[in-house]
Amino acid sequence: MVGAEEAHRTVLLSEAVEALNVRADGTYIDGTFGRGGHSRLILERLGDRGRLIGFDKDEQAVEAARAHFSGDERFFMVHASFAEIASVADEMGLTRRIDGLLLDLGVSSPQLDQADRGFSFMQDGPLDMRMDRTRGVSAAEWLAAAEEEEMAGVFRDFGEERFARRIARAIVRERVEAPLLRTAQLAALVERASPVREKHKHPATRTFQAIRIFINKELDDLQACLRDSLQVLATGARLVVISFHSLEDRIVKRFMREQERGPRLPKNLPVRHEQTRGSLRVVGKAVKPSDAEVGVNPRARSAVMRVAEILA
Repeated sequence: MVGAEEAHRTVLLSEAVEALNVRADGTYIDGTFGRGGHSRLILERLGDRGRLIGFDKDEQAVEAARAHFSGDERFFMVHASFAEIASVADEMGLTRRIDGLLLDLGVSSPQLDQADRGFSFMQDGPLDMRMDRTRGVSAAEWLAAAEEEEMAGVFRDFGEERFARRIARAIVRERVEAPLLRTAQLAALVERASPVREKHKHPATRTFQAIRIFINKELDDLQACLRDSLQVLATGARLVVISFHSLEDRIVKRFMREQERGPRLPKNLPVRHEQTRGSLRVVGKAVKPSDAEVGVNPRARSAVMRVAEILA
């Protein structure tokens, strides 16, 4: 556990916290606590009256939060998806009183580096892939029961896999002979089923990504959180989102643009200007890690940060 925490490097750490515009007496949400890199820096900028609420699906992340921040009365940890921010804010009497929300999406380094979590094809481990291992079905359980059509759809939609149908068909054939229980098994199967190999990319990359996103309902949770952020955040609050692949970034970019543009109404409709304006404004351009950061942490290379401010 300690080794995994030491190996973890928070991507766009200072840039994300700067974008939040942290006030000493403000109330903030770190929707993806991970190992607390962003939370730690936010807490450094909060005064005695400030508050920070952390969310994470992963029980190991919750344990890390309690171990490092249990003595800090300004910090409160929630073992849940960030899709639940609206209900938690309501229970805490903080609806429309949150001054900033930070989301650092995707899988964390500790999750990737622990073989027993089953996220990585680079080392052998049980095919689990659940961020929250206290609920839901594992990757192995889903692969054992899913129909070929469903699997092909998941690989295509969440992994943008060209050979989705071939891989799904190969899984169906393989599981008749023996259940797929290990990451090495699945990685080898996908490699055999893929007729073409992309340069500098393992053939199983897209399939593993697709299964992980599907099992953890990552895109559904992201869409729910973005939608509910408009109910939770106060006027002037910042929404900061770091994405790591095009599916996530597309959702974030589209949401921010649509909310900035406001409702599309028929021409010549007799409405006041304030009824047509958007609910947020996009702040600056998309931010990517510097060459120096990518040099130290290659996993940061695909990161994209987008920022918006709530208007009403």
